[in-house]
Amino acid sequence: MDRYVVFGNPIGHSKSPMIHKLFAEQTGQSLDYSTLLAPLDDFSGCATSFFQEGRGANVTVPFKEDAYRLANSLTDRAQRAGAVNTLSKLADGTLLGDNTDGAGLVRDLTVNAGFSLTGKRVLLLGAGGAVRGALEPLLAEKPASVIIANRTVDKAELLAELFCDLGPVSASGYDWLREPVDVIINATSASLTGDVPPIAESLIEPGQTLCYDMMYSKEPTAFCRWASEHGAGVVMDGLGMLAEQAAEAFFLWRGVRPDTAPVLAELRRQLAL
Repeated sequence: MDRYVVFGNPIGHSKSPMIHKLFAEQTGQSLDYSTLLAPLDDFSGCATSFFQEGRGANVTVPFKEDAYRLANSLTDRAQRAGAVNTLSKLADGTLLGDNTDGAGLVRDLTVNAGFSLTGKRVLLLGAGGAVRGALEPLLAEKPASVIIANRTVDKAELLAELFCDLGPVSASGYDWLREPVDVIINATSASLTGDVPPIAESLIEPGQTLCYDMMYSKEPTAFCRWASEHGAGVVMDGLGMLAEQAAEAFFLWRGVRPDTAPVLAELRRQLAL
């Protein structure tokens, strides 16, 4: 039976084994998927050992950049992201690195929410790895503009420069922005501590703006609460992104794309327990 794992540290909380088990049952695929706690100081050794037998792996914090360095070849989107969250062992035994995070975000927005990003004004909050992984797939949707806002503007400017060949992307400080936008995506970890990036409420056009938090929790995140309080038209957390990036990895490994709707419903049900 083909073996797959998710590498992380910590990793016990991961929902990936349940997600891929449901995908496998739904698609009739025979595979074994489990968690693997990789040592912080030897991801490479741990992964190399696993891939003597294993077929594929997901990679979560803090190892996505380690996986990027370990891969023998990279997809274009992984190259752009500078990080890898999916590893596949090819027929010749080498490792292909991919990044499905941005694709998962875009699919959650465009398929699950039915929201077209074409011609829209998109604001990304943060300038870390999550934003870097999202930029290529977002720009491929042909938005009117993408603004990267960050506390340290230099970091946002660097990302804007790296991706400017793909579309209209610019950098900003949080407090520079006042005009309403169509989409606000919180890619910071502020919700983990119950905080919200310091942005103006005027960025939300009541009843219209879609607000998306890459984080998720049992209760609405701090950013989702803030968005609802200020009249956002649509408010979403990142649970759908989690399911969609996993489905993209499953498709890469097995050549079949699972239906995420029942899996997302089960994730939501378990989260509410």
